[in-house]
Amino acid sequence: LGGSSLAPYDSLNLGEHTGDDALKVAANRQRLTPFLPTEPLWLKQVHGIEVVNAALASRLPQADAAYATAANAVCTALTADCLPVLLCDVAGSVVGAAHAGWRGLAAGVIEATVSAMQVPPEQMMAWLGPAIGPQAFEVGDDVRTVFVAHDTNANAAFTLSPSCSQGERGEYLADIYLLARQRLQALGITQIYGGGYCTYSEPERFFSYRRDGDTGRMASMIWLSTST
Repeated sequence: LGGSSLAPYDSLNLGEHTGDDALKVAANRQRLTPFLPTEPLWLKQVHGIEVVNAALASRLPQADAAYATAANAVCTALTADCLPVLLCDVAGSVVGAAHAGWRGLAAGVIEATVSAMQVPPEQMMAWLGPAIGPQAFEVGDDVRTVFVAHDTNANAAFTLSPSCSQGERGEYLADIYLLARQRLQALGITQIYGGGYCTYSEPERFFSYRRDGDTGRMASMIWLSTST
């Protein structure tokens, strides 16, 4: 909300790759300046597991996660249905942000981010930002199979969709929040917050690629205000 972009990107679209007017995206990003210590590290997200140091990376690195131990280095994840995961340790010495669509989540983007942060997982906290909710995220059996092959407990995150017949793309409804929690808990992270949104069903608040196709991107950001 409160941005310059016109429909279907209205209004605070922060994604350059969406087809929106580049000048309007730049203006939207400029609106963040009073709230941030420095220019955020914007990533070229590809649904992978590459993690970069936000204080050292070059402009627009191809990665899906960033971490920082230096003060004022802003880690950022752009989403419009995919899950943004923000991480920190209880001592406030390191932060991280991961873009976790189902492909990246299945491939291990959370595990890669936690590993890069180099602190014991039991000393970490996680926040799950706005993503497509479990009543709207229709997937096929191929998606379920990938997660269950990694951990049979993932079965609990999939329910048969009442609106689709067997074999269709929407055969299952997937709970991406539960899938992320399972991955975090398997690493030893138990302090997990957030996860109560649905980008698809809240058009007045959130962009949703599944709902609209052509749409903007939201940003979830985290940084350290001081060095430790």
